[in-house]
Amino acid sequence: PFYRERLEAAGLEVLVPDSAGREQVHRIIYDELCQGDIRSESRECYQSVVNGLQAAGADCVVAGCTEITLLLKPGDCGLSLYDTAQMHALAAVDRALS
Repeated sequence: PFYRERLEAAGLEVLVPDSAGREQVHRIIYDELCQGDIRSESRECYQSVVNGLQAAGADCVVAGCTEITLLLKPGDCGLSLYDTAQMHALAAVDRALS
């Protein structure tokens, strides 16, 4: 809800994976990525979830968990990928330097 609520407040329509997709994303984050386990089949699972969102009308993907970009990089899916960890880090630097 953290990102969804803020994006919707800015007038954006937010799509999230279905229940099965959310379960897979969650499982991969906690059972694999947080353990340093990077698997090609998990990348393919994430790509499938993204493809489903694209078919539903999504035009970009927000990687709302820092571990997601361990699997998905720009070019791994047919949509623009927004890395929130990178965005927050750049914003912190900008603020510190201003």
